[in-house]
Amino acid sequence: MTEYTTYGTSTHSASELAQIVSSSLGLAFVERDNYYRGVYYTADRLDGRVQIQPNLIPGDDGEDDLYASEHPTVGVLLLTESSAPDPVLQARLESIDGLVLLDHKSW
Repeated sequence: MTEYTTYGTSTHSASELAQIVSSSLGLAFVERDNYYRGVYYTADRLDGRVQIQPNLIPGDDGEDDLYASEHPTVGVLLLTESSAPDPVLQARLESIDGLVLLDHKSW
């Protein structure tokens, strides 16, 4: 089973959140630039991955689209993927000022 969790913030930019999470979790984020997602940050963990990206992504028609359209007021998303529930990761992320749990799925 794989756990997918989405957090959001309008308090921090993607680069600021990457620095905060890096300090809090000891992760090394790598900045990536992708045609679909724009500039985002990714860090691998032993059992998964953490990614930080803007909610606003470049659209094909020259207009920006929302990655998480169900959360239009959220400026930055933090996405986690792990092979099992990680209550320590969840607690540390939820302790970050301005970061809110938006969605959690298990597949």
